[in-house]
Amino acid sequence: MTHPHSKHAPHEPEERPALRLVAWETTRNCNLSCIHCRASATLGPYAGELNTPEGFRLLDQIAEVGKPIVILTGGEPLLRTDIFDLARYGTSLGLRMVMAPNGTLITEDIARRLAEAGIQRLSISLDGASAGTHDEFRKVPGAFDGALRGIELIKQAGIPFQINTTVTQFNLDQIPKIQQLAVDLGAVAHHIFLLVPTGRGKYIVNQAITAEEYERTLNWFYDQRGKTPLELKATCAPHYYRILRQRSAQDGKPVSFQTHGLDAVTRGCLGGIGFCFVSHVGDVQPCGFLSTLCGNVRRDSFAHIWRHADVFTALRDYDRLDGKCGRCEFKRVCGGCRARAFEATGDYLAEEPLCSYIPHRAC
Repeated sequence: MTHPHSKHAPHEPEERPALRLVAWETTRNCNLSCIHCRASATLGPYAGELNTPEGFRLLDQIAEVGKPIVILTGGEPLLRTDIFDLARYGTSLGLRMVMAPNGTLITEDIARRLAEAGIQRLSISLDGASAGTHDEFRKVPGAFDGALRGIELIKQAGIPFQINTTVTQFNLDQIPKIQQLAVDLGAVAHHIFLLVPTGRGKYIVNQAITAEEYERTLNWFYDQRGKTPLELKATCAPHYYRILRQRSAQDGKPVSFQTHGLDAVTRGCLGGIGFCFVSHVGDVQPCGFLSTLCGNVRRDSFAHIWRHADVFTALRDYDRLDGKCGRCEFKRVCGGCRARAFEATGDYLAEEPLCSYIPHRAC
């Protein structure tokens, strides 16, 4: 089926990309009310969430496709009473199970059970370098201190953790301090996320950084390579993979796994290409921010959806990108944020609205 807004006839991609990451929104329940939340999550209960047998079946079907990283997310995944059973089952299938809690609910017992279930990494979000900024972002007093307590217990249990940060006008000037805090806390990685205006994020769209600030921030992030012990990754910021190649060319260094690690062998927007999202009710989407329904695991097998959904097929054909994204010489390594394009235009193949780069040649 041709996408209604595409100017290009569809054709089968050269090869089907490997499934690298699946984010499963195990619950939409949450004990926080973060101002940027794509799901507008709050304390439920929410009707229709996948139950335990359905969760096991989903993990079985993911394992049939490959052995990706499975991110147990939410909401707050620790509000699911069966979360340890789900993590343990995924581990038994050979999936790399990781989790994205907010940190405030972690106790010594929970940290121990997470380790026993085979959780290989936890991501904890810090959106401020101090309690004032982070708690205002999370809308719950004590969220910052609770996250730091959770991190200490994670460390005691021997589970590696990373710090995630959503970049907005609200905290743009604190990003260097947050990164240093991540180092001081003993994190293995710092992942920055550029705001995508969905869910409650629509109501703080005035807090989104400009295209020029976006460019400066990603160039600063590139400059931290070699200056910090942290693994660095820019998410929902596909332009970084253009900047990486531009800066490497300026330095006279070709981009390779030896010089740039995994950044050399991945691309910007992975939605529907190497990554997908499964909602709390089983809906499958390219990512949590791009609300284009590709199927539901209660009706269709995960493998069938991943391999044959029209939206996924369109996203894997880079020649179907429109506007300057379609003309850009970096479209195969960047691709633009499809969710931001969709929110701005209603067309997930339209050009990325938060990009200041002008393509040098037609592709």
